[in-house]
Amino acid sequence: MLDHITFGISDYARSTAFYDAALAPLGLKQLFVVPPEHAGGVQCVGYGADRPFFWIAQDDPTRGKLHIALAAANRAAVDAFYAAALAAGGRDNGPPGPRPHYHADYYGAFVLDPDGHNIEAVCHAPA
Repeated sequence: MLDHITFGISDYARSTAFYDAALAPLGLKQLFVVPPEHAGGVQCVGYGADRPFFWIAQDDPTRGKLHIALAAANRAAVDAFYAAALAAGGRDNGPPGPRPHYHADYYGAFVLDPDGHNIEAVCHAPA
């Protein structure tokens, strides 16, 4: 199951103004702004109704920035995803572990697929 998605945008101010307006009728709003030090030095914001699932990040969209996070049933599944992805030729982009800057129970792992897309497995359940 898809947990969330992030894609690159070229102008942060223009895009946030657009999505603030366009998503409001759907009941979605800005819920979380990731500090640049936790987002690879770029501005990043998540939209949602009760939790962010639709993310945009300042980046060159022509470079194909794409981040997809897949929901994992538990932390062991996150660990297994990471190991299997690396064994299949993926590249490390963040080993399994807690990410408390998102929330207290966030546990994720990140790999880059063969085309450089950032693929994540995440578990939101307490340890």
